Amino acid sequence: MKITLAQQRPVYVAGVGRHRYQKPGDTPYVRLGLTAVRAALGDAGVAWPAVDSVYTATAMLGMAVSRPLFKHLGVTGVPMTQVENASASGSTAFRLACHDVAAGTSDISLVLGVDKLPAAGVVPAPTGVPTPAAAYVPPMAHFALLASEYLDRYGATPDQLAAVAVKNYANAALNPDAQRPKARTIEEVLAGPLLAGPLTRLQCCPLGEGAAAAIVVSDDAIDALGLDRSRCVRVLASVLRSEELYGARSFDAELTRATVCSAYDQAGIEPEDLDVVELHDAFTIEELQYVEAMGLVEEGKAAAALARGEFDLGGRVAVSPSGGLLGAGHPIGPTGVGQIGEITTQLRGEAGPRQHRGARTGLAHMVGLGAVCAVHILRAGE
Repeated sequence: MKITLAQQRPVYVAGVGRHRYQKPGDTPYVRLGLTAVRAALGDAGVAWPAVDSVYTATAMLGMAVSRPLFKHLGVTGVPMTQVENASASGSTAFRLACHDVAAGTSDISLVLGVDKLPAAGVVPAPTGVPTPAAAYVPPMAHFALLASEYLDRYGATPDQLAAVAVKNYANAALNPDAQRPKARTIEEVLAGPLLAGPLTRLQCCPLGEGAAAAIVVSDDAIDALGLDRSRCVRVLASVLRSEELYGARSFDAELTRATVCSAYDQAGIEPEDLDVVELHDAFTIEELQYVEAMGLVEEGKAAAALARGEFDLGGRVAVSPSGGLLGAGHPIGPTGVGQIGEITTQLRGEAGPRQHRGARTGLAHMVGLGAVCAVHILRAGE
């Protein structure tokens, strides 16, 4: 019999921290990571020696990155595990930390996502299996084809597709940690250059570097350390799935649909219970596909709902209040942990000018090459 997170002891996010997402530069990854970790420990009110386990998510840094970083905090013998799952690396590390605490193996687990692009850019790992399509259908082309199909099937317009970016850049302009912290108009987004199909440069997320951290704790740890329970956000669900056969339908959307449905069941909620959502919007078409797959709007109706402001800050459900991958950035390893940080901040009511009013329940969603999908549902006041 499988045991879900909801059937184990309660798990909470007690602290979050981040190093600003930025263009690739000279900042050492150790400095990126330590900035986020120290911020998360301070936010939680937890001292480093109290941490029982560490999970480090990175997709680009190679082997054994944890020890050179964490030694600067002190040598405590804490177990360290490195996690790689493409864009879902951070989300997967967070899931492992949650289950570690839920099972009672740890009372306090630290999750760090940190990454820097190698000098040669993104270099795919050799699989030893020839894949003819890989040379012709990179991610950008894949999502451009999905965008063209969506526009044709539902009669959506390029302006409606670009409106996803306009909303998310407006949110990013309120986020001091965003890589692209500048609001954009429809005209600016559509001005190009065209990179693939209908997708312009500003409809594709930037890669960069940065770090994000979260402190996952048990009820016992909250009581034992005297942590501020009012700022501890409960993790109601944690689901990770890989793709199946979906026929002619988009595997990204169908994998998201299946994973989100499992998370709803685990958390005991419905789509209408969500107040804030952080999703994998590496390309504008993804937001339209995923909000439909999540049941937030009917198939083919996402563009119209977006135009009505339903996904804005202050709307029915705030989608990507951080600015999403498009505006906040996508440093890969940290991205999923950064989503947890944004949801936690929103549910605490601490998001400042980008605060979504009345936020109580949030969902974080990431997909990764392979393909995998990770979904977490968090709630305040549990």
